[in-house]
Amino acid sequence: MIEVQGLSKRFGTTQVLTDISAVFHKGQVNQIIGKSGSGKSVLAKCMVGLHVPEEGKVLYEGNSFHDMDRVEMTKIRQEIGMLFQGSALFDSLTVLQNVMFPLQMFSKASKSEMEDRAHTCLDRVDIKDKDNLYPAELSGGMQKRVGIARAIAMNPKYLFCDEPNSGLDPQTSIVIDDLIKEITMEFNTTTIVITHDMNSVMETGENIIFINEGRKWWQGTRDELLNSDNKELNEFIFAGSLMRHVKKAMTGRS
Repeated sequence: MIEVQGLSKRFGTTQVLTDISAVFHKGQVNQIIGKSGSGKSVLAKCMVGLHVPEEGKVLYEGNSFHDMDRVEMTKIRQEIGMLFQGSALFDSLTVLQNVMFPLQMFSKASKSEMEDRAHTCLDRVDIKDKDNLYPAELSGGMQKRVGIARAIAMNPKYLFCDEPNSGLDPQTSIVIDDLIKEITMEFNTTTIVITHDMNSVMETGENIIFINEGRKWWQGTRDELLNSDNKELNEFIFAGSLMRHVKKAMTGRS
């Protein structure tokens, strides 16, 4: 579990996040949603230690991350897996080398042990016989799968996914959503997904945090989301005609 308490962050004179408190549950797909520029990514970067907040705390299993010494902080970071927007695979490395990269950086395992672990992770995301291919030789969906394999290589307790469906067609997006949810349940990870994809929210969002103007505007489940009377949340969620039809169908309104 990760808990954020009264977190605020600014850059110069610009206040980006203000007094955000939220709980991200273990074994669930926790989603952070909101408009572009609302502060979603900054919140996630504060949670993984890329930004230091001016106020507030980030607690990993009750322990304050930014109050830890270097050794304790490094240990937490090694328990965090990251799936970056666009996958962020290394173009000059093969599929196998990409997945092995965090193991080479942080593990003391032998080369054969690292290769075995990388193959296990690739098998888990259903990537077979692609070890020697380079990212440019893969489809977007396969690149995402390799990105997930790399993110789970260190068997993380915490998994952060930044726009995992970005650039994917709807069918492939569903596959990636299902894979993230399966891995979350299988390994009991605390998974945090930053997303604009409302299909993903409705399919996999179990604990949803809506950020608006740098503040936590709403938090709840996807079922509660459909029945919320929060004006700003409804304007964001039901901006498209498809989601308005979904709401009508779910609530029985015509």
